[in-house]
Amino acid sequence: MPGLNILITRTDRIGDLVLTLPLASIIKKYLPDSKIAFLVSEYTRAIAENCSAIDEVIIYQGASKKKLTLSKKFDIVICGYPTFDLAWLLFLSHIPIRIGTGYRWYSLLFNKRVYEHRKYGLKNELEYNAGLLRPLGINEMPTHQNVSFNLQPDLKSKQIIDEYLVSLGIDASKKIIIIHPGSGGSASDLPKSHLKELVNQLAHKLDCTILITGSPVEKELASYFVVRNNVHNAAGLFNLSSLIALIDRAFLLIANSTGPLHIAAALGKFVVGFYPKAQATSPIRWGPYTERKLIFTPPGECLDCMKTIDINHVFEEINSKWENI
Repeated sequence: MPGLNILITRTDRIGDLVLTLPLASIIKKYLPDSKIAFLVSEYTRAIAENCSAIDEVIIYQGASKKKLTLSKKFDIVICGYPTFDLAWLLFLSHIPIRIGTGYRWYSLLFNKRVYEHRKYGLKNELEYNAGLLRPLGINEMPTHQNVSFNLQPDLKSKQIIDEYLVSLGIDASKKIIIIHPGSGGSASDLPKSHLKELVNQLAHKLDCTILITGSPVEKELASYFVVRNNVHNAAGLFNLSSLIALIDRAFLLIANSTGPLHIAAALGKFVVGFYPKAQATSPIRWGPYTERKLIFTPPGECLDCMKTIDINHVFEEINSKWENI
């Protein structure tokens, strides 16, 4: 199938899109002449735009548009995050091969259907995404050793971050830790008092600079974690492109189950994540796709036990790996 124009859709959130990026390099391994476009939300566009394996980025405008005028451009569409509105628009666009799940009531709008329940969370979301390539005869499953995200910061964003770090007088010899305390609410978070205790131990016991990141509305939340003069509130200062560049300068990122954790993993950074044991939000499905990680879950089986995670143990585990991070 030479010279195919292939569209991949992933219109939900940052982490979901990051875990879909490797499909581009997998497809190009088997179909090297293909052109890969991603249909994404405005909110996540910087992720796709900073992926070197993607040839074109299209912004999804939602169901308000009569239809996507894509039929002249694309031979195949792979729907990574199906909704009825999107499936209907893709159907109206008459793309010859439309790949999607076989388990939605509107799955008849796809003419190549993949029957695999994701709700049981038996493997990582990235591996589920790769399963959507089977109708193309591509059966390769990613692993931690061979996965390619092809995510990299752009030059302008790198310059913005360099200027920011200089403005803070940050010693270039010190390792940077990013703490991202907020989340999109998709999973239970570590209590902020516990995370503050971890920040306190890191700030006092490790030779490092700590940056607290977040959205503009999380500035006050971020300020709660500024416990020492080597901790800086960076919430609301950067757009997504610049956040990618900031994470690229860090050695370690610590977060709940949220997008920046996946960005850091895709950039090859060491990550520490906090996850509940609930099946729908477990680290088996939603964990960062890397071997360079520490993942902490509650010792008990209850769904709201994040407060039982032992912060002293978390610090000890990070400290034991600090020299190799």
